[in-house]
Amino acid sequence: MAGEIKMTRTGGRPASSGVIQGKYALSVGLPDKLAPDGWSWTLLSDVARLETGHTPSRKHPEYWGGDVPWVGIKDATENHGRTINSTSQYTNTLGISNSSARILPTNTVCLSRTASVGYVVVMGRPMATSQDFVNWVCSKSISHHFLKYVLLAERESFFRFASGTTHQTIYFPEVKAFHVCLPPKDEQEIIAHILGTLDDKIELNRRTNETLEAMAQALFKSWFVDFDPVRAKAENRGPKLPANLDELFPDNLDGDGIPCGWHSGNLLDLCELKRGYDLPTSQRTPGAFPIVSSSGVSGFHHEAMAPGPGVVTGRYGTIGEVFFVKGDYWPLNTALYVKNFKENSVRYVYYALKQVDFQKFSDKAAVPGINRNHLHEAAMIIPPREVQVAFERLMSSTWNRQDANDAESSTLAALRDTLLPKLISGELRVKDAEKIVGRVA
Repeated sequence: MAGEIKMTRTGGRPASSGVIQGKYALSVGLPDKLAPDGWSWTLLSDVARLETGHTPSRKHPEYWGGDVPWVGIKDATENHGRTINSTSQYTNTLGISNSSARILPTNTVCLSRTASVGYVVVMGRPMATSQDFVNWVCSKSISHHFLKYVLLAERESFFRFASGTTHQTIYFPEVKAFHVCLPPKDEQEIIAHILGTLDDKIELNRRTNETLEAMAQALFKSWFVDFDPVRAKAENRGPKLPANLDELFPDNLDGDGIPCGWHSGNLLDLCELKRGYDLPTSQRTPGAFPIVSSSGVSGFHHEAMAPGPGVVTGRYGTIGEVFFVKGDYWPLNTALYVKNFKENSVRYVYYALKQVDFQKFSDKAAVPGINRNHLHEAAMIIPPREVQVAFERLMSSTWNRQDANDAESSTLAALRDTLLPKLISGELRVKDAEKIVGRVA
């Protein structure tokens, strides 16, 4: 097996001689935990080539922009557990040749080791990574799918493997000493297939919902930004809406370029935003109500501070994202939430906020922030209530389908999270797991 692994280029100190045991199938050093029958504890670097990454110099803009995907922390946090085919930043041959970064092959497994520890992605095409990652190029002895699931299952263990006060980091002496508990290759593939069947369906639901959301946004833009139904009537051309919808739209634009009878104002005319509420992590108690931050749902709590359905956007840190919340929720202090919809449709307010250029209202500080009073000044078009309601009715079946997909994905994710540690530790054997998955997938 070792003969299949080419020399790594991580450099630095040798492997740690200590032992820090993970929860299921990973350990720093060789643990005294017995492997299941037919499995064996194996030094990971014996079956997968260990690689790190690097960041081409930002002082040379010519190193950036090109055809080489470059995996950064943002890509990992946004795609945890997935195979990625694109990244938020790209480098090029010049950037690679003038740095310690290397282009790694398809199916390389990447683990974030610093900044945000424990995020896992798999390369869907050749890519390079930043130095925030350790990467494994798998040999024929280990399935990259199986390794991915081991790393996903051991996320809590990475904080035991890491050290540091301000920022937790998994250092290379520990990484070089990683041991993985491996079943035979065919069993690895079966385990990965069982878990992958669930993940594939979850991913299909996610992509379907992205398509449905794009359809809703396209219709909103057509009606309320481009005013297509009004322009079509004014120019006496098709395609025309059904009569019950067509009659809701005027047949001309006024002198300001908006549909006659519609109101042009600002965001405060549409709704009122309010800063969210403090909720330290130490005070959170598990419950049914989502905690919504500037970057989306960040947990659940037993209390809610805002009634649903609601709309939330970022106030501090992450700005520009807008979230629709179906039920009651707790908006965090890093977010702004809609306190008063002023008799406007909740969905209309949600999509209208998504049209706002939040960067115009950012304070441009190192950590971006927004003053809600400034955001209230954003220009806004407010159509009659009946047009907003018609939009909601027309799209209701689309949103219901999204809700059904989300509910199914939650059920499948719960099953996957139950099976994952049991399968990769050998506690549950594949024949029993296949029966369970076969009943729901």
